[in-house]
Amino acid sequence: MGQVIQFAIDVLSLGSLYALMALGLVIVYGILRLVNFAYGELIMVAGYTLYLLDGTALPWLAMAAVAIVMAMVFGVLTEYVAFRPVRMKSVTAVLITSFAFSTLLQHAALLFISPRSRLVPTPALFTRTVEIAGVVVPLRNLLTIAAAVAVLALFTFLLRRTVLGIALRAAASQFRMTRMLGVPANLVITSAFAISGLLAGVVSLFWLGRIGSVVPGIGLEPLLVAFIATVIGGMRSLPGAVVGGYLLALIDVSLNTALPQALLQFRDAFTFSLVIVLLLWRPQGLIRGPATGQRT
Repeated sequence: MGQVIQFAIDVLSLGSLYALMALGLVIVYGILRLVNFAYGELIMVAGYTLYLLDGTALPWLAMAAVAIVMAMVFGVLTEYVAFRPVRMKSVTAVLITSFAFSTLLQHAALLFISPRSRLVPTPALFTRTVEIAGVVVPLRNLLTIAAAVAVLALFTFLLRRTVLGIALRAAASQFRMTRMLGVPANLVITSAFAISGLLAGVVSLFWLGRIGSVVPGIGLEPLLVAFIATVIGGMRSLPGAVVGGYLLALIDVSLNTALPQALLQFRDAFTFSLVIVLLLWRPQGLIRGPATGQRT
């Protein structure tokens, strides 16, 4: 029983991070049909914000709030710098500019901060444990699950009960028609990037809380995880992104548990093999997105 509880909490906590990361990627892709390859650097920005604020008189919650805001600001900046000037001209150009902006942010961290890892402040709660049915569980994992539930609930309310949410869903389905009906396209797109930054900022608090440090290249793994989860769940489906995130976490944790020690170094190979099998079965992803419209 104890092992089942431990396994479930590990899957839910890791899946919560994967789901939020995938959601941040899909909300932009759903509207523009373009992948934001600078998405992982938003986590780096939040991490370095925490590092630079360490030692100030601010409490950790205030530093966390500033880090999330900075991730949102750089999310919007990504849209203005890498997407808006070229998004109506060439998909290839947008891919190159997003890669370029990602590299620019990494090299800015290398030049102005440090190429070495830097410790980020974490609250005392992240180091505590609780006992559930005889199983000792890091409190950080439970906080991750609770934060993901709260963010997903808020996100669902935004999409279903607000004017902005309706505009985002309409743009994801029929972007050209949405513009013809008078919805300001640039505002919708900028809002999507801001929400993507918000999700990345929230993820960064718990992602960095697990490893305790930040480096310029830290965004690569979250970007890869988010991309794989969205492919599994469905590239244009918001629920699919969440399902894909939790399913990817289930695969990762299951392999960590089942594989012998000698094979753990090949875990990624096993993971990608299972992903390939899933895509052979469901090439479009587990959950279909809305009927597609034109990107411009």
